[in-house]
Amino acid sequence: MVLLSCATPPTTQLGDFLQLIWTFLSLSLFSLGGGNTLLAEYHHISVEQFCWLTDSQFSDIYALAEAAPGPSSMIVGLLGMGAAWKEGPWMALVSAYAAELAILVPSTLLMVVACLSWKRLEHSPWRVAFERGLGPITLGILFVVGFKILNTANHGVPGYLVSIVVCFLMLRTRLSPLWFMGVAGLLGGLGIINR
Repeated sequence: MVLLSCATPPTTQLGDFLQLIWTFLSLSLFSLGGGNTLLAEYHHISVEQFCWLTDSQFSDIYALAEAAPGPSSMIVGLLGMGAAWKEGPWMALVSAYAAELAILVPSTLLMVVACLSWKRLEHSPWRVAFERGLGPITLGILFVVGFKILNTANHGVPGYLVSIVVCFLMLRTRLSPLWFMGVAGLLGGLGIINR
């Protein structure tokens, strides 16, 4: 259960837009390891801090961003769209592009610089230590993100059961995730799983 505080004072449309850009710019350099490592923060910002979305809207957007082809950071564009939706579809579209650029440009530029200089550190013990250290950190962050999505998306026994079965089958079989998405969509369409 999420307690909605949303204590942000009302601002102008331009102020909200600049705040959105600053929010995703400031997160951009922490998205190393993939966009999903920031998912818990995205949830906090969009649901709890600014109330752009509800819990269920966030989980719907996450499912849509993951189901669509492309990078996982596509969720940021959808969050930007949700942030400005009350201003109309054109402002929502501008906000979506602005949020996506704000999250992608700084981290992309940093990765280009890192890749260009990474080869020079090929035999450095610092490079090996850095790479070994980031592995467990990234896995820990992804575990927390998975737990957060599990709690956000599931609100009943059938939902938790489906999540447990899918986790087990993903670990023990080579079935494509598309099969799980298709079956889950069918169960939702038939009304067997509801939120």
